[in-house]
Amino acid sequence: AAEKARVLSPEDMAVVGDFLEGIVPMAGVHDPETVRRLEPDNALPLDMPRREQVDILRQNIRDAMTAAGASRAVSVMIMSTEVQQNPLDIHQSLDAFEQALDANDRRITPTQLYAYACLREQVPFANGTPNMALQLPAFQELARETNTPIAGRDLKTGQTMMKTALAPAFKARMLGVRGWFSTNILGNRDGEVLDDPDAFRSKEKTKGGVLDSIFQPDRYPDLYGDYYHKVRINYYPPRGDDKEGWDNIDIYGWLGYPMQIKVDFLCRDSILAAPIVHDLALFLDLAKRARWRGTQEWLGFYFKEPMAAPGAWPIHDLFAQHQKLENTLRFLGGEEVLDHLGLDYFGDDLYADD
Repeated sequence: AAEKARVLSPEDMAVVGDFLEGIVPMAGVHDPETVRRLEPDNALPLDMPRREQVDILRQNIRDAMTAAGASRAVSVMIMSTEVQQNPLDIHQSLDAFEQALDANDRRITPTQLYAYACLREQVPFANGTPNMALQLPAFQELARETNTPIAGRDLKTGQTMMKTALAPAFKARMLGVRGWFSTNILGNRDGEVLDDPDAFRSKEKTKGGVLDSIFQPDRYPDLYGDYYHKVRINYYPPRGDDKEGWDNIDIYGWLGYPMQIKVDFLCRDSILAAPIVHDLALFLDLAKRARWRGTQEWLGFYFKEPMAAPGAWPIHDLFAQHQKLENTLRFLGGEEVLDHLGLDYFGDDLYADD
């Protein structure tokens, strides 16, 4: 896959080639009804019952840990985007989900099978895809029951990262937005899968939902009450792993005078994603060692659709997310949380003399 999409140069591939060849992929779970554009060459039989597939995944986790001599493990899901699925009755409780699993309910997706297997093995799980799993009540319940940290969903790497950096700047200066058009071209396997309209709808939801929580159109209707937001992804094989994210933003300032911003981000999909996967593995393991469980809201910095506590509004502002991440790490390290007020170093000099 790395060679086909030209992720690394031949020189860099040569450095890690022996290591990569030594990794033997285990047979995975594939469902042609959820990922339609790929033909797997190393998958479990399609007619294998869902419960049996989960049992194999759980045994694979144990075997991998034994082979590595590891006492702890972490899982970061970066599989292909599945077709959009809405929450179903089988997702509303852990008991309902496990009954569906035993009944071989084919509405259970591969992502949900992997998440279930990991949580049952008490392996922290991050969902780097837009696929539906961890936010469902059944998985929230399972994460609490097994005392396992979870985070998600959909890695925020390129265009959406830029979007959640620019939008807070417009909001801070009270610049109005009339429209935001975003399009992407990419030629790797991700682009091939997203060429399926039903798979794109999953991605469209996570990419398209980031602006409202930043702009707060209900609170600032004159500036953001009727802005238009459109997102498109186009599969273009010649690009390989090189992704281009293009944005046109129509804004307006004082007295309503219009302005435009154009952003053309020529980036590399996997190069942006790899360090995020690395960070998530380290931080989820840290959460596990700290005996934290359930939704790790502080890791929202890495996701397009960050998970939040029940009833809480997810934070999308990249800088607010980073501050939360930094302060959480300081808290876990026993350091003082930063508030940036400056009262600690101004002291009495801040106040006027009597």
